[in-house]
Parts: sequence; structure tokens; C-alpha cells
Amino acid sequence: MSKMAKIKKPSLAVDLAGLQLRNPVMPASGTFGYGQEFAPYLDLEQIGAVMTKGISLRPKAGNPTPRIAETASGMLNAIGLQNVGIDLFIRDKVPYLETLTTPVIVNFFGNSLDEYIKVAKRLSELPAVDAVELNISCPNVKQGGIVFGTEPGAAAEVVSSVRRCLNKPLIVKLTPNVTDITVMARAVEDAGADVISCVNTLTGMAVDIHKRRLHLANGTGGLSGPAIKPVALRMVYQVVQAVEIPVIGIGGIMTAEDALEFLLVGAQAVQVGTANLVNPGAMADIVTGIETFCRNQGIEDINDWIGSLDQ
Repeated sequence: MSKMAKIKKPSLAVDLAGLQLRNPVMPASGTFGYGQEFAPYLDLEQIGAVMTKGISLRPKAGNPTPRIAETASGMLNAIGLQNVGIDLFIRDKVPYLETLTTPVIVNFFGNSLDEYIKVAKRLSELPAVDAVELNISCPNVKQGGIVFGTEPGAAAEVVSSVRRCLNKPLIVKLTPNVTDITVMARAVEDAGADVISCVNTLTGMAVDIHKRRLHLANGTGGLSGPAIKPVALRMVYQVVQAVEIPVIGIGGIMTAEDALEFLLVGAQAVQVGTANLVNPGAMADIVTGIETFCRNQGIEDINDWIGSLDQ
């Protein structure tokens, strides 16, 4: 009998601050719509959680086009957080999310502290929402445009304010566009974050040498895809070492091997972004690949792999 035949079906279940996931794979916000858009291409009961695109207080049209540009081993996007707003989200999107047994996480953002609080209160009232992900990579329009996620004091203020009006697990998503991400990680942990997800996209630019123009109407955009994986992996490793709360790894995860790398350095779960735009079934493939790896390696529980890097 082969070694694989002797290994029972491995457990891929993980715990994120009390949120129980059947496996550690979920979409990254902004690459998965509101969930239902991917249902024809992917069984949503196969992944660990559903993550919606970012929701704001009022509907947001986003940036002018062109707002996506392909790059070497990745892409730039300047979508501008286009979304339907909290009212239409509750009316039009939540009814579908209520039909899922897979945990639902809603990403949300604001351009002022007041906006963050108002959206958090509305989400806190929704039974269909199992957890929220706080996007602090947004400019505080009332404080001269400083990005909440680049200044520890501003990040801590928004996290603590949201924490006080929220009765669900709070995931805080960190931007990589800072000098030291561990400073931001400790600030949001101290302010009440239950989980940290990192990293968001890196700021980048692309130009057309023939037209002598920028590829994106916005000028700059967020770089994602395989090109950023080594940077993201390093930052996730650093954040895991710096905090006591669970960490979700994000950045260029295209395959099961990529996901296993993030889990190995200590991420409790992973988010898949750009890969979904290339292959809508990418997450199912990654889950299957993780399970196969565990069988082949004799790993009965994925938690035995998480954080097991030999140092």
C-alpha cells in the first residue's frame, strides 16, 4: 500500500479569531465582485470564505478609464473602489449571501472616520456577515488626504473606533506602501484588530512609449500578481513575527505552492486576487493542490504546516 493511501483525508480547517473556515483559501477583495458573479464558475462551498469588494457609505463610480494595465508578471489597477454603497449592498447583494454556508467577509472603507463608523454599524447588524475586513488604504479627506494606513496614529484611531461599534471579528488590511509594516501591524493590533491581512497592492505606474502617455488615466495604480509575491511574503513573515493575532497572507498567490509558502511562514490563511481574473476556478485548484500536498507529505492537519518554517 502506498504512503498516500495510508494517509486519511487531511484536515484543512483553520480558525481566524473564532471564525471557523473549512480551508484557508479565500478571495482578495476587489477581485471577486460580491460573490455571486463567480458562482457560475466556482462552487463557493469549496473555499474557506467569500470576500466582497469594498463597500462604502455611498455608491462610488470609481476612476475614469483606462484603469487596468497589464504588466510583466502582474497588473496595475486604478479601479477606484467602485461599489454600490451600503444601502444597495444590503438590498441587492445580501439576499444571495444569506444563502451561503461559506462564511462571508465584507470589506469596507471610508474617506473619513465618520464614514468608517457609519458603515461598520450597518454591517454589524447583518446576520449574513460573519466578519469584516477594514481597508485603511484610503485617504482621510478631512485630514489633508493622508492615507489612514500609512500613519500609526490614524490607523489606530480608525481601528479602535470601528472596534467599539462592531460585534463581529475585525480583520484589518494593511498597505505595503510604508517604511516599516510591523509598526502599522502593532498599532492596529493594540487598537483592537482581531486579524491582520497583508498586503494590499504596491503603488506603481506604466507608460506607453508610442503614445507618450500614461497607461492609466489615474496616473498610478496598484500593482498585483506574481511580481509582488517575494515582497508580500517578506512582509507577511515580518508581521507574523511582530504580532500575536492571526495573519492572512496576500500577494501574487497563483498556485497551491504559492499559498503553502505563505502558510509556512506563519499566515493562518491566504487571499487569492489576480489569479481569479486569469482563472475563475483558481481557488478551487489551490485548495485541491494544498490537499494533495498534505497527503503526499503525510500532513494530517494543515495547522501542523502553518508556521513550521525551519529557522
